[in-house]
Amino acid sequence: MSTVAKAEVRGGMGALPHESGVAFRVWAPHADAVFVSGSFNKWSADAHPMSKEEEGYWYLDVPEATIGNEYRYRIVSGDKELSRLDPYARQVTSSVGNSVVHDPKFDWGGDDFKLPLINEMVIYEMHLGTFHDKEGSSSDKFAEVIEKFGHLQRLGVNVIEVMPLAEFSGELSWGYNPSSIFAVETSYGGPVGFKRFIKAAHQAGIGVILDVVYNHFGPTDLDLWQFDGWSENGMGGIYFYNDWHAESPWGSTRPDYGRKEVRQFIRDNALMWLEEYHVDGLRLDMTLFMRSVRGNGDPGGDLPDGWSLAQWINRDVKAKFPQRITIAEDLQDEPRITSPADQGGAGFTAQWAARFVHPVRAAVITPNDEHRSLDSVRMAIEDRYNGDPFQRIIYSESHDEVANGKARVASEIDPNDPDSWFAQKRTTLAGALVLTAPGIPMLFQGQEFLEDGWFQDSVPLDWDKSKEFSGLVRMYRDMIHLRLNKSGVSRGLSGSGLNTFHQNQADNVIAYHRWHQRGPGDDVVVVMNFSHLPHENYKLGFPTAGTWHLRLNSDWNGYSHRFGNQACSDVVIETAPGTDSKAEGRDGFPVAATVNIGPYSVLIFSQDKTNGS
Repeated sequence: MSTVAKAEVRGGMGALPHESGVAFRVWAPHADAVFVSGSFNKWSADAHPMSKEEEGYWYLDVPEATIGNEYRYRIVSGDKELSRLDPYARQVTSSVGNSVVHDPKFDWGGDDFKLPLINEMVIYEMHLGTFHDKEGSSSDKFAEVIEKFGHLQRLGVNVIEVMPLAEFSGELSWGYNPSSIFAVETSYGGPVGFKRFIKAAHQAGIGVILDVVYNHFGPTDLDLWQFDGWSENGMGGIYFYNDWHAESPWGSTRPDYGRKEVRQFIRDNALMWLEEYHVDGLRLDMTLFMRSVRGNGDPGGDLPDGWSLAQWINRDVKAKFPQRITIAEDLQDEPRITSPADQGGAGFTAQWAARFVHPVRAAVITPNDEHRSLDSVRMAIEDRYNGDPFQRIIYSESHDEVANGKARVASEIDPNDPDSWFAQKRTTLAGALVLTAPGIPMLFQGQEFLEDGWFQDSVPLDWDKSKEFSGLVRMYRDMIHLRLNKSGVSRGLSGSGLNTFHQNQADNVIAYHRWHQRGPGDDVVVVMNFSHLPHENYKLGFPTAGTWHLRLNSDWNGYSHRFGNQACSDVVIETAPGTDSKAEGRDGFPVAATVNIGPYSVLIFSQDKTNGS
């Protein structure tokens, strides 16, 4: 049994194993009496009464208790007798079952993983419950996902963003209905399964960001509701607002951000994932409803306590874990979200970029070429928060964007045939925008092999598609490798430099120059054709003379047998040696050249680092 010295448990919350038993502490300020009942006392109702401490806390040390014991709190409050799960329980048997005394020790094998630099991250969002290919699969979903790490390594992603894993009602869920926020979902494999998952991810060179939900709890299977018997207005009691501030799009279960014990509860949860699970970052779900009751534009509906709670979490993460990150899903493109907390901002590292995803999806889903807006595409590429493009997460698919009335991009493009030429062409055009624009790129599970339909927590990924569309997987791999400068010829794709130098709405062609520090091996030129027509001998400016090597042509038929393999090659731009003559310039550049580009295609050019030729 793994235990700690008894002195170390003082001040902690929940079930705290030590060398001579287990200490229990719970907050129940309106209780008249609290008892611990569990397998260690044959579920006796009154064998282990707890002692009341200051400010409504109750404490008891139970020598008979040990790791693995199940337990509950019996709370007596006036004429009410309540049986409650431990709010701080690291493990439960189910959302309506019992708390379990969890072993805090785990062999991390010297794990010292560090995230890639913020400008070198490629994130892959996944749902643990569906990232498998086995109908009726095992209860250890974590182990099943670990089996797929080879796919992710070959693809080249270096960070996984996992949808919420806190214990939820039932066995199927997106995870945004947490019932016990400190416990890992039992049907996925519980806390030990998650620790093994993170250890394996780190050994595979992949970081893990966890999605957490603090804008509401539940709303079902929620033992926190009227936890110690007290409430006002028939509402949630000590953990929740008990007036109109409790209202949220998911029910009246918003936690009371103004109450210090609730603030501590949420802050402790955020830090637990980083400390005990070695998680590399947190993504806070819909922070808009932490900082306001009904969203922007709600007069008098701001929640300054929610804002200050986010600031506190972010300050503590930066102080204790400076190399880890926090991400906000706010979707209002509010720069203050990613402004430093000491300057009045919320202090998040980055936020999901609504001004990117919506115009990009519209550009590829719109049926008619003449209705595509290159202005919208250009603004999506150029947008940034507080002058920094890496304060934004850019994507064309996420769990929200492929459900709730919307489908995968392939199905939005061609609902009747999501494997069609049009679907393959334009989904990969969206993927190319994600992987070549400045920002932190994110893919959603299965995007790389043309997963269609819409996201459902009951439908596993169709892994047969990864074989059927192995060419598209290769394209995503090639784009990610360029993004991460794996060959030393495309450093600019992870830089902040951007010049959208060419925009031709009539022909639906847009081109941009990316750079980090400039020069051969750094400068990258990206050309995109949003038309169903190819363009031959299309004239474009280039930053410098020399040989610009074609690093990727998405129309190559090695990516799909349906693609046209539009002839394109390296671009050689020469000036006359020993003369004062200059080559013809274009698009604000001193030199120009012609390219051939296929329909709905992207070309990526760069120069060799060695000599620029």
